[in-house]
Amino acid sequence: MTARSRGSVPWFARALVSLLACAGAMSIGAPARAATVPAGFTDSTVASGLASPTAMEIAPDGRIFVSQQGGALRVIKNGVLLATPFLSLSVNSTGERGLLGVAFDPAFASNRYVYVYYTTSAAPIHNRVSRFTASAANPDVVQAGTELVLLELENLSATNHNGGALHFGADGKLYVAAGENAVGSNSQSLGNLLGKIMRLNTDGTIPTDNPFYATATGKNRSIWARGLRNPFTFAFQPGTGRMFINDVGQSTWEEINLGVAGANYGWPTVEGPTNCASGGFTCPVYSYDHSGGSCAITGGAFYNPAAPGFPSSYTGKYFFAEYCGNWIKFIDPDAPPATNAASVFATGISSPVDLRVGADGSLYYLARGAGSVGRIQYTAGQAPAITQQPANQTVPVGASATFTVSASGSAPLAYQWQVNHADISGANAASLTVPNVQPGDNGAQFRCEVLNDFGAVFSNDATLAVTTNTAPVGNIGWPALDAHYNAGQTVTYSASATDAQDGTLPASAFTWQVDFHHAAHMHPFLQPVSGATTGSFVVPVTGETASDVWYRIILTVRDAGGLTHTSYRDILPNLSTFTLASNPSGLLLTLDGQPVTTPKRVTSVVGMQRTLGVATPQDSGGSSWRFTGWSDGGAATHAIATRAQNTVYTAIFSNAPAAAAPTPAATRAKTAIRPGKAAPAALRGKPDTRID
Repeated sequence: MTARSRGSVPWFARALVSLLACAGAMSIGAPARAATVPAGFTDSTVASGLASPTAMEIAPDGRIFVSQQGGALRVIKNGVLLATPFLSLSVNSTGERGLLGVAFDPAFASNRYVYVYYTTSAAPIHNRVSRFTASAANPDVVQAGTELVLLELENLSATNHNGGALHFGADGKLYVAAGENAVGSNSQSLGNLLGKIMRLNTDGTIPTDNPFYATATGKNRSIWARGLRNPFTFAFQPGTGRMFINDVGQSTWEEINLGVAGANYGWPTVEGPTNCASGGFTCPVYSYDHSGGSCAITGGAFYNPAAPGFPSSYTGKYFFAEYCGNWIKFIDPDAPPATNAASVFATGISSPVDLRVGADGSLYYLARGAGSVGRIQYTAGQAPAITQQPANQTVPVGASATFTVSASGSAPLAYQWQVNHADISGANAASLTVPNVQPGDNGAQFRCEVLNDFGAVFSNDATLAVTTNTAPVGNIGWPALDAHYNAGQTVTYSASATDAQDGTLPASAFTWQVDFHHAAHMHPFLQPVSGATTGSFVVPVTGETASDVWYRIILTVRDAGGLTHTSYRDILPNLSTFTLASNPSGLLLTLDGQPVTTPKRVTSVVGMQRTLGVATPQDSGGSSWRFTGWSDGGAATHAIATRAQNTVYTAIFSNAPAAAAPTPAATRAKTAIRPGKAAPAALRGKPDTRID
């Protein structure tokens, strides 16, 4: 890099410059931060300010459409997030529900058809696929009254495992991914659409060459593949038409499956690469476990643009994202599954939920944690260009102000911050934090010069406004600090807030949000809602069955001057243990559709619904055993609500004539946004939404 002569002034003896570390968990209002990418590549923010984004699609004209979980379909045009949504739907956004998928008709340029997957707000709550038409006069908004409902899925019980991805295949058909709604048996049944991939004509009719057209009935004839848990994302490869399905796993495995008409991927009997072939199921082409903090596969894209922008070694590779791991990796789709290894491409992305390859040859990602769309491009030999300008900051006296810049261009990039166009000594990171601001700092102008071996560029000026206004203080009064819950319980919350300038704040100053935490990741549960000092929600009795879970109730209060204060209250579950036993001991049972061998002790949230089942007949100890009844009097397969006291459920068997035993099922040990996932789980709430 060419050395440059410049004047240098100290920063008021109070300057503190720091490169902000990537957050390990999503924070409210977290700014977009540059990802770590390979040499020769740069990461930049295309647009930010997206609320709980779930999916995106790039229109043929280059606009980026982003679905927000709360029901708004937003448009990014020429790098600007338009203020008016293309479409605003009334949705149920509890947990991983909401607006979850978007796709464009292959003939969009002429018919202007846009397809979406969303959760209805009116009872009975269910997921729906609809087609809308963009306005001819203004294609950035929908033409009123054009909704055509193509597919109504089954009524929902749990709030998670909704799937939601939509894409058109090379055959011109619309493919739809649906999760099993946290009921594993749905995935194997041809009597419902849950845990499946569906295939439709553009008008919602069902192609007669679908694999189950002759064996299923009604809308179930649309089933194209089954045996999936939560296929939150999938992708088609341009040119070949090859389909990869990303199935979000439970506690152990994440899968990439080759989409094949009529395929059965094995959930809930098997997961990952173990025992899939012996069970007659289609094995994944790639799978990875949850080591290193992974929890949900949430994005996928083949790198086959018409005009590649990456080096040729990346052409044909399959990129996929991880919601909790905050990374993007890629595999060779032609490599044998047994030897296929993933390569790290990008890290430090805040809860990615979707990936797309643009016509410009860039890889775009949707970061739910940052509420932004990012772009990774190959920039070797390019001068720097500002991709995210520093924003004006208003802070109270004594607080800190942080300015951030993002730039593209050949690495390495160097940074030099200035105040009032004079260099700040030591301010050489992408972010500048000014601590303990004082009234004399009001009106100061901050900008950053970005340099590399090929040139230099200045960002815009950002103004620091210092106010004597002080931030408000919110106080959550209920639930209590040590509050616990049971599944099925209605949880109420309330708070008060005061401000030194405004006094007691009105209900309009309150915004509430509820997140569902599982292990080390989070799933959004209730989207932010404003205008009330109190509220409530019902804890689901179905869905995530793990015991290391809790809810976080988050309150943000805002005063008349725009300053905010955020606080939260955690509520933990009441737990108990039940034991699955058999007489004789050591036989095979099922719990929530997954095989277990007795005796099996299970810790569960009190009130949570669990499903008990049996395998009958089965051989053990040289004898054949046939099920005769449960100790609680339930049917062979029946649901229980976890009791507050420890309980034993015994399946009773009698000696039966010798018979060939069924092949023991392999345990599919998977746990939920995140993306909604959540999340991771996110929804993949997680997301997740983690997305799980």
